[in-house]
Order: sequence, then C-alpha cells, then structure tokens
Amino acid sequence: MKILVINGPNLNMLGKRQPEIYGKEDLESIINDLKLYASKYSIDITSFQSNHEGKIVDLIQESENQYDGLIINPGALTHYSISIRDAISSVSIRVVEVHISNIFAREDFRQHSVISDVCDSSVIGLGTKGYKLALNNFITYKE
Repeated sequence: MKILVINGPNLNMLGKRQPEIYGKEDLESIINDLKLYASKYSIDITSFQSNHEGKIVDLIQESENQYDGLIINPGALTHYSISIRDAISSVSIRVVEVHISNIFAREDFRQHSVISDVCDSSVIGLGTKGYKLALNNFITYKE
C-alpha cells in the first residue's frame, strides 16, 4: 500500500511556530516517525509539503493512479480553499484530513473546514499522533 501525506502552508515551521498549540516536534520528525510506524504494516509513505496552493492541487490530482490513499493537513487552506476541496472531490482514493490542533476550539475563522465533507475521515485535535491515527484508517480499511 502506498500513502501520500500532504502538508500545507506553514507546516514546515512546526516545532518553531506556536509550540504551545502545535507542539515542539518538527515536520521531518513527524514524517520519519510515521514512516517507521507504516513500515510495520508494509505501507510506503511519500510526503510533500508546500506553501503554495496550486502545487498541492496538482499533487492531489496526480495521486489518483499513484497512491492508494491520501492523508492531508492543508493548514490554513482548510478554511477557504475550494480548489483543494474540488481536487479531493475529483479523485477516487480514500482521503483522511488531519489537524494537529482542535480547529473547533480555536478562533472563529478556523472553526470550519471546507474539505471535511469531501474527505472519508478526519482526525482533529489529537496532536502529532493524529498522523498515525489517520494511517490507522488505511490499515483498518485495507482491502
């Protein structure tokens, strides 16, 4: 099984940006830990981070025939990116949304996800462990 993990804007700053909200772990450590966990289940992880919406849209569209599933933390794009929503809607692979913080307990503008209803599942507010929990979704529903 091959899973693509996409992280959106500013997630390259994890560990530095607001550690009281997002924790002290950097993105590289999170992904390395996820890859180690995935290897126990013979799952291959490819990760991608971009601060550019169009690059994320392109990769989602290209994921259809290359991956069995997608884990996405779109960062701030969660709250307004109809283009990411439409890209997710255009692929038939399983998609799990992840957020490190509880977006529903944050500022008003962060309390709505425009992608949740086009994703198969969401893991929200469980810290960086949310990535492993998202991966468990694929392990559980492995065909």
